[in-house]
Amino acid sequence: MLSNMIHTAIDDAVESAVSGGAPLVIAGVTSLDETLYLRAAGPDAEPSSVDTVLALHSVTKAFTATAALQCVEDGLLDLDAPARTYVDEIGALEVLEELTDDGSIRTRPPVRDITARMLLQHTSGLGYDMFDARYAAISRRRAASDTPLRDSLRMPLLHEPGERWTYGISLDWLGLVVEAVRGRRLEDVIRAGIGEPCGLDSTSFDLTPPLRARVAPLHRRGRDGTIAAVAGAAPDTPDVDMGGQGLYSTVPDVLRFLRVWLGDGSAPHGRVLRPETVAWASQGVPGLDIAPLPAAIRALTREAEFFPGTAKSWAHSFLVNDAAVPGGRRAGSLSWGGLANVHYWVDRDAGIAAVWAMQLLPFFDPLATTGLEAFEQAVYADA
Repeated sequence: MLSNMIHTAIDDAVESAVSGGAPLVIAGVTSLDETLYLRAAGPDAEPSSVDTVLALHSVTKAFTATAALQCVEDGLLDLDAPARTYVDEIGALEVLEELTDDGSIRTRPPVRDITARMLLQHTSGLGYDMFDARYAAISRRRAASDTPLRDSLRMPLLHEPGERWTYGISLDWLGLVVEAVRGRRLEDVIRAGIGEPCGLDSTSFDLTPPLRARVAPLHRRGRDGTIAAVAGAAPDTPDVDMGGQGLYSTVPDVLRFLRVWLGDGSAPHGRVLRPETVAWASQGVPGLDIAPLPAAIRALTREAEFFPGTAKSWAHSFLVNDAAVPGGRRAGSLSWGGLANVHYWVDRDAGIAAVWAMQLLPFFDPLATTGLEAFEQAVYADA
């Protein structure tokens, strides 16, 4: 149980974000066994808004990584085999050598194969256009494509596979690997292997009518500082299940999923991962330099750096803060966030996991990051 003081402190953090202009904030805290705090707030929020459906964006990566680790446990996936063993197309990716002024590119074959382990660890060489100006330039030339999701997978490598950490579309490719070894859509794999054991009822790549009716509108802060809703709607079914960014879900569902990683891999309706898998996959990889994320498309993201000046590493597939956050999460906690500022962390040492969710662009907007920091400090207020 959280004390009344903590509840009040979290309420204050939520209300401060709303008074600062947040269209929606949903905050949740869970122990291994139960939800300790759950609240939605915003100009139009109602009590039922805690079940608002959110675009998870990169929070999807944790689900896909879990599905891939299940494939490892079942003997279907060798993390150190070439990924092209499972998905031939990834073997066609080459390393970017030059991007000319007219937008043409020159590439060369990589010196080694991409492996599934590299995809989990973000060392494949694949990036994101929002964080890399070269990718952004290539994406602009492809903007008229009829299949933008599939085309986004065919970006060149920014460096040799295994050379260094570069955050990007690796988990999108890993989702295709999972589909190949399971012989099913990633949607079906996650529903059966994660959704059913965890009791998730609102997590999907598909926006069915019941889910679409509860989807929160996406908002963006404009250049003049005002926040307004973004026009446009996602398709009912994507042309490809993007394992790094495509899921929709609710904060209660995400909290139920995070309990898998908070504990020993078990869930109320069956085991999701073995305890030993959770243990090794939660460990940061030595020697990976987790670099700040620059802003190449400022409508989508600000410069982003988690825990600046603090040692951090990357696990499978989570950020790990190697030192405790003063007044916050313990060393070794797992975390990450999604583009529309849906953030989570899993503090196995303290026995809690938490979600701070908006549907606001750009990523790392000060309103979101200030709120996240205040929320975290409130969660640990009497620690």
